[in-house]
Amino acid sequence: MNAKNAGGQQQRVSIARALMNGGQVILADEPTGALDSHSGEEVMAILRQLRDRGHTVIIVTHDPLIAAQAERIIEIHDGKIVHNPPAQEKKREQGVDAAVVNTAPGWRQFASSFREALSMAWLAMAANKMRTLLTMLGIIIGIASVVSIVVVGDAAKQMVLADIRAMGTNTIDIHPGKDFGDDNPQYRQALKYDDLVAIQKQPWVNSATPSVSKSLRLRYGNIDIAVNANGVSGDYFNVYGMSFREGNTFNAVQQQDRAQVVVLDANTRRQLFPNKANVVGEVVLAGNMPVIVIGVAEEKPSMYGNSNLLQIWLPYSTMSDRIMGQSWLNSITVRVKDGVDSDQAEQQLTRLLTLRHGKKDFFTWNMDSVLKTAEKTTYTLQLFLTLVAVISLVVGGIGVMNIMLVSVTERTREIGIRMAVGAR
Repeated sequence: MNAKNAGGQQQRVSIARALMNGGQVILADEPTGALDSHSGEEVMAILRQLRDRGHTVIIVTHDPLIAAQAERIIEIHDGKIVHNPPAQEKKREQGVDAAVVNTAPGWRQFASSFREALSMAWLAMAANKMRTLLTMLGIIIGIASVVSIVVVGDAAKQMVLADIRAMGTNTIDIHPGKDFGDDNPQYRQALKYDDLVAIQKQPWVNSATPSVSKSLRLRYGNIDIAVNANGVSGDYFNVYGMSFREGNTFNAVQQQDRAQVVVLDANTRRQLFPNKANVVGEVVLAGNMPVIVIGVAEEKPSMYGNSNLLQIWLPYSTMSDRIMGQSWLNSITVRVKDGVDSDQAEQQLTRLLTLRHGKKDFFTWNMDSVLKTAEKTTYTLQLFLTLVAVISLVVGGIGVMNIMLVSVTERTREIGIRMAVGAR
């Protein structure tokens, strides 16, 4: 408190300091001491106003005129209470009923302080609109970048994994040789039909399909196109989770009788029959062999776009005997039952065929391993993108910190005045 202030000013500052800290009990020791009569009356008027607003005012004085203004007078002599009459209710000078005036509960004080702080903050933001806009913009950009990158990254991850699953989950491909591209003649005939039968008998196998393939010319009327012909079993479409737009797959009787039937993919159907509503039962030439269309496989959408390959599927017995004239298989695809670990199934499959062949003249390709690798890769990428977004959020936070520092610097004088009168 500045010593140069007049006595009345010092008393008012002392009262303001007590009120600034939320005091409900005001202790006034000789409030009119060393004051002229006019200043003393002003100080007493302030104390009476505080009493009427619910504050408890305790005055220590030697002046009987000051004591007479109190509702209750307790006399002390040599440190002992010599007179302590019961309190007497007096009419408020401002007409406030004593039964109505009560000390405000704690939650009301908190609510009042919160409203005051909120009001001050709103006024400060309204006074500096551009600064407020830039501060909000930094936070908005930071939060939006984090949320958008996390959402977009997760969506991209799910799309990639969905495309991989569309290729056939829980599946293991078996190919002859040591690896892809191995055209060693001694491995070419490694996979036989008997291997397929032995695999189908395993308890952990859901289904298994052989595959032999060759490029053929497919003709219908004056339309002649090149297609990739695949000789498979009827379980092929179940293994790869494919559905049918028209018709159905071939049955066991057609497999056994080497039936001249074919299943087209959606692209091939569009090329051969652009204007037909139903193509089941139509006859086309696969190479030089007439075949009947019994089904059209549904097209699978992908984030990479739809494949432009033209594919057809025939019974593998028809493909091997009537078209290719070979007794071995190009590959076998095995679908593992749900709940069976694909890695363990792959180990059992390798052990089974190695015992049957007497050597390991084949290799396996586990789609679940590809799926796990893709999950790890996409997780790492998503983590990196999230880190970049967090950095932008931190930059926005630093901008807010700078604005807050500027605001505090600008209000140094105001803060000093508030602290001088007791603010915490």
